[in-house]
Amino acid sequence: MENKQTLPNSTATLVLGICSLVFGFFLFGFILGIIGLSISGKSKRLYLQSPNDYSGYGALNAGRVMSLIGVILGAILILYMLIAEVFDYSFFGFL
Repeated sequence: MENKQTLPNSTATLVLGICSLVFGFFLFGFILGIIGLSISGKSKRLYLQSPNDYSGYGALNAGRVMSLIGVILGAILILYMLIAEVFDYSFFGFL
């Protein structure tokens, strides 16, 4: 059995995806999710060109999905903050 190379940035994408979920309801999670999605693009294209040469696609794909969820959560928060500011609502409801 031949040795396969690990996809570049697959671990970094996974870590950024996890962090974007943990910090998803803060602006920091939104930023981490965008970074995770952007660095995973090249690795995904590389894997799709020659899937037999690389391992670690599962981690890359999981990181992409978690980064996307983190971006969506961050976007919902930003939208909520904008609506709350426009309509002069308190952010947490008790302030």
